[in-house]
Amino acid sequence: MKRATNFLSGILLGALVGASLVLIFTPASGRELQGRLRDRYDSLRLEINQAAAARRSELEEQLASLRTASKSDNA
Repeated sequence: MKRATNFLSGILLGALVGASLVLIFTPASGRELQGRLRDRYDSLRLEINQAAAARRSELEEQLASLRTASKSDNA
């Protein structure tokens, strides 16, 4: 779990640094930049939610198989 937390923290930190650098070095207008950042944020959030849902599904399957194995061991 700590490994996943470190990974997600790294992604978040990288995104923040990247967004800051874009704000500093971009030749785009403020509104255009805000739109691009909002789009990127939304797509990143969607990817994270999809990855979390997939991982949750995997863990639920593992838990179900462990419960089944535990019940068969107790019987």
